[in-house]
Amino acid sequence: MDFIEELNYRNLIEQYSSEEAVRDLLKEPTTIYCGFDPSASSMHLGNYVMISLLKRFQKAGHRIVAVVGGATGMIGDPSGKSKERNLQTKETLERNTKAIHDQLAKYIDLSDPKKGVLVSNYDWLGNLSMIDFLRDYGKFFSINYMLSKEIVKSRLEEGISFTEFSYQILQSIDFYHLHHEYGVSMQIGGNDQWGNLTSGLELIRKIDGVDEKVECLTAKLLLRSDGKKFGKSEKGALFLDENLTSPYTIYQYFMNVTDEDAIRFLKVFSFLSKEEIEEVAREHFASPGARIGQKKVAYEVTKDLHGVEAAEEAVRMSNVLFSGDVASLSEKAIEELFGSMKKKIEKNLNILDLLVALGVSSSKSEARRDVTQNAISLNGKKINDVNLAIGEESTLHGKYVIIRKGKKNYALGEF
Repeated sequence: MDFIEELNYRNLIEQYSSEEAVRDLLKEPTTIYCGFDPSASSMHLGNYVMISLLKRFQKAGHRIVAVVGGATGMIGDPSGKSKERNLQTKETLERNTKAIHDQLAKYIDLSDPKKGVLVSNYDWLGNLSMIDFLRDYGKFFSINYMLSKEIVKSRLEEGISFTEFSYQILQSIDFYHLHHEYGVSMQIGGNDQWGNLTSGLELIRKIDGVDEKVECLTAKLLLRSDGKKFGKSEKGALFLDENLTSPYTIYQYFMNVTDEDAIRFLKVFSFLSKEEIEEVAREHFASPGARIGQKKVAYEVTKDLHGVEAAEEAVRMSNVLFSGDVASLSEKAIEELFGSMKKKIEKNLNILDLLVALGVSSSKSEARRDVTQNAISLNGKKINDVNLAIGEESTLHGKYVIIRKGKKNYALGEF
């Protein structure tokens, strides 16, 4: 299976400028670029589709140029937006640009400039004068051509400012600049970027000639089960920054996808071979109750985003809720799993008073029944002593007391 066939197997490609020309370009090592918007301090799972696509190109022997939109981020891309963006301050964009730059460096091999480089388009757009912008580039774009682009047409009724209207010219300048300075021959992006990508092709061919070998392709937009994009502005956004979205949250998201989506996401996100994916699919649909597909994609995505240790910790955290083996959890894991139910408690409380204080039992008499009927676990161990005093020696990490009643009811106390 050749490279394009593999991308099609994974259902990643939506449109080509020319499939034949793209295939011809990729017969030899090619330099490919993709841009990333710094309008937030972290990228999200939808961005990771493009990052993983760049990684696939890189693994196939092609050179990667990842561009952070330090300049275009000041303008705001109208693609996929129903109304004008609020413009960010320069200081906020500078912080975001650095954060996105650091995230990309985590996922793309930059050990050799021949493999991959990271740049900001502020380096060439930041000092571009208005006169140069209009004379050197604006003259190549007819208003009729720009209005025909879906990214503009979809906004005409709502209204679009000249600022956002000009965005496609700026992105076209990026392609032109990168083609000449870095030897970029292909641009990739999400399918909502199609109009911007093809505008870049037009600019290069108008300036350099119609036979210039440049192409573009778009990836299918990753949609959630509700049909919406994965995005930073969506409710429940899944960010790549673990301080915004924890590895466990990522893991749990994929653990809860449908059977069909488990295999679909395994193709999109993982770097497992076709043979490995097909084997997972066979095992999964042979025993759907075992959730083999969900477990595999949850682990693979968490591992690729945050590392093996974080993925294994997420697996442990997930298993703990069923096994009750809470004593193995780290302090951070305890806070994540049970922090929302945490209550302050006094030291040396009697177990019956503790159960009432944490709301596990409604009264001391009920607490007594719960303990004597072997329904209560303290930090993963069953207890049956109604006179037990809970001191510091009974805690995890010197401060936590985790109570489990039955199989699923948990409570967290903290000294």
